[in-house]
Amino acid sequence: MQENRTIFLVDDDAAVCHALSVFLEASGYGVKTFSSAEAFLEDAGCTVDGIMLLDQRMTGMSGLELQAELARRGIDLPIIFITGHGSVQMSVKAVKAGAINFLEKPFSNEDLLASIGEAFSRVDDSRKHRTQAATLRKNYASLTDREREVMQHIITGMSNRNLAEMLGVSDRTIEVHRYRGMKKMGAESLPDLIRKYAMCQKASL
Repeated sequence: MQENRTIFLVDDDAAVCHALSVFLEASGYGVKTFSSAEAFLEDAGCTVDGIMLLDQRMTGMSGLELQAELARRGIDLPIIFITGHGSVQMSVKAVKAGAINFLEKPFSNEDLLASIGEAFSRVDDSRKHRTQAATLRKNYASLTDREREVMQHIITGMSNRNLAEMLGVSDRTIEVHRYRGMKKMGAESLPDLIRKYAMCQKASL
């Protein structure tokens, strides 16, 4: 089985669920099946790492309704829709809401695997972003108040001398704070520091 490659298959057609499960497991994926959107939501608290293969038309809550409910709950799960009764309007709505693809039955194994690969690429990118954000939060929190103050002025292009005059300290003191601040932020250059500081502001750190 491919590491951390779980597919949540939500479809009320037992035959489809069985056939897809056999194929996907043979392709190296872990598969968890659910016979309805409601059944998935009951287990949603522990099923947030992976992707979803979701039937649009089901008894009870539809696939689009489940997509909207997951968004409302803040569950970011890449979704591939599958349906035997698709429409352009329906597919556009799903993709606009963040779906990876909208496959109409019968679809080819190649198209399905390509969409799954794209979905897991998004999972990997999201995981990488979360890791980087966590590191950035930790680094930013390690700065002293003066190091943050110096960094805020340095990224605007202010020279060490002008900043020293403004703060009433020596050029050497500014150089020390600047060096320590860049080291703590893991910044290799001023452009890198500017980029990481912008990420801090975006994350409201």
